[in-house]
Amino acid sequence: MTETNQTSDAILARMMALHPKIIDLTLDRMWRLLEALEHPEERLPPVIHIAGTNGKGSTQAMIRAGLEAMGQSVHAYTSPHLARFHERIRLAGDLIDEGHLTEVLDECYAKNGGENITYFEITTAAALLAFSRVPADYTLLEVGLGGRLDATNVISDPALTIITPISIDHEQFLGDTLAKIAGEKAGIIKRGVPCVVGPQPDEAMDVIEATAARLGAPLIAYGQQWHVWEERGRLVYQDETGLLDLPLPALLGAHQVQNAGAAIAALRHRGADEAACEAAMTGGEWPARMQRLRKGPLVEAAPEIELWLDGGHNAAAGQALGKVLAGLPTRPTHLICGMLNTKDIKGYLAPLAAEAASLTAVSVPGEANTLPAEETAEAATAVGMKATTAESVLEALKAIAAESPGARVLICGSLYLAGRVLQENG
Repeated sequence: MTETNQTSDAILARMMALHPKIIDLTLDRMWRLLEALEHPEERLPPVIHIAGTNGKGSTQAMIRAGLEAMGQSVHAYTSPHLARFHERIRLAGDLIDEGHLTEVLDECYAKNGGENITYFEITTAAALLAFSRVPADYTLLEVGLGGRLDATNVISDPALTIITPISIDHEQFLGDTLAKIAGEKAGIIKRGVPCVVGPQPDEAMDVIEATAARLGAPLIAYGQQWHVWEERGRLVYQDETGLLDLPLPALLGAHQVQNAGAAIAALRHRGADEAACEAAMTGGEWPARMQRLRKGPLVEAAPEIELWLDGGHNAAAGQALGKVLAGLPTRPTHLICGMLNTKDIKGYLAPLAAEAASLTAVSVPGEANTLPAEETAEAATAVGMKATTAESVLEALKAIAAESPGARVLICGSLYLAGRVLQENG
């Protein structure tokens, strides 16, 4: 172990200064560092690599629950974290501990030798290094941004790839059409490696199919090789090997049925039985995805409020969230919303307008790219919402509770806001 008195937070802070840009898509720096580390990416347990615009984390969580129900040990990598960086790296089922995290971060920092490298690249290298040193049966890798040039796309021969639903997001990095964005996501498809594909717009599916054909990668696609739907409060999944009648996913929303289908398709491809698929439905947990908050300081500040938290932040997430809210028992619903200035805020808010009695806008604390609360409120007014601003989530919550006791409150708009809420709420 590298001798160090530094905490992981201190090393992570130093890593932020290694590149002037937060995002700079290329694999050159990643390959350089991996070579210096003697290629940990070549010493991983079988990899399942997951790309897509929405649903990556939820799909990964359900796959992990299913694999673990089969008695398999699973590494998992996800981003961003909500409360602590350690959430990004799960070693054989457990979140990485501080000592192990500090060791691999320090080693990667030293091996990088002060060269330019983004925060995401060097921390992804640290995750791969940790995974290479701990035995497990599977490695689940979630793409950070895009796919083709994402720092996770260094696995030459994964066991399986997955592409969850694609929609418009991160246009400044991935392109301004569905076809361009799909081309980036499809960059994780590897020659001869099967790819599970969730429901896609035709424009995106055309690109995925062309990429898979060029690489001889068999597709396991929604609407072709598998189908999934909700029926009488159950999830029904069907593929060429038969039909499964399962509980609905523990994660709320019709969109989670689609994510569940992709997870089951992946599990079935890896030999999972019905019991493992059922465990994927009942055991898949993913914070800040329509999560009910039942305890903590925020709940105590307004105990009569039904409090929810969601970190979805693009137009497709807004549509999914609107459908979830419409399906909940009737109750006045108020939003507390904070957004980043890189997002399509009107596209996100428009599907929520019909479900919300009001929106209270907040700035996302500690985020340089936060959209000012006033601009979020203006966007909400433009799509037909009654909107105001508040200095903090707590202030907004107390004001809503005073005016509408017994209401439902959804804190939403940014994963960074959701992470801050989870930190402050314990």
